[in-house]
Amino acid sequence: MLVLPPPIVAGELVRLQTRQHVVALTFDGGGNADGAKRVLALLRRERLGATFFLTGHFVKTYPALARAIGRRYLVGNHTVNHLDLRRLSTAGVTREIARAETMIRNASGRDPRPFFRFPYGARDARTLGIAHRLGYASVRWTVDTWGWMGTSEQSVPGAVRRVVDHLVPGEIVLMHLGSSRDHTTIDTNALPAVIRIVRARGYRFVTLAGVRAPPVRGK
Repeated sequence: MLVLPPPIVAGELVRLQTRQHVVALTFDGGGNADGAKRVLALLRRERLGATFFLTGHFVKTYPALARAIGRRYLVGNHTVNHLDLRRLSTAGVTREIARAETMIRNASGRDPRPFFRFPYGARDARTLGIAHRLGYASVRWTVDTWGWMGTSEQSVPGAVRRVVDHLVPGEIVLMHLGSSRDHTTIDTNALPAVIRIVRARGYRFVTLAGVRAPPVRGK
């Protein structure tokens, strides 16, 4: 009998709550958009859903991309400036999340709630509680491709291998729309093989539709 990792750990979603052979592709847009057009073209060609976590800075810099993403895909909140929220005051954290929500909605035509992803995955009980109170579920990931590291530490085959090695029902995959710090687009280049191999293993791709924010205590 397959023993699956828990879907929710410390109040955060790390895997979809299912035993079905499905994988959720998620893409973070917080820096540049060097690979974004190719990602969108491939998803359209393969008729795949995905969920995009965008920053306010990203949608302001790339408004046409934000509109294109919002027309077809679910979007999530990745703050305005991609800061480590643990270093901000409670008011500062609230501003980063609430302002990003407005910017993303205006740019993409989508309400990002309830999908939130902490920049760098950096969070604590205080910042997690703020996100929950603002109506968000914290979405982490089952596997990070590490494509953002660049070719000195990761490769296209390595990124594909990480996805396949962690393949479980409900796997949430973290990839990025931009180039890495050495200006390579490892995640974009790895995506065709990820799609092909995951499908060959009998899995299909889904979005985060159906994920709900946890109830806020005291309400």
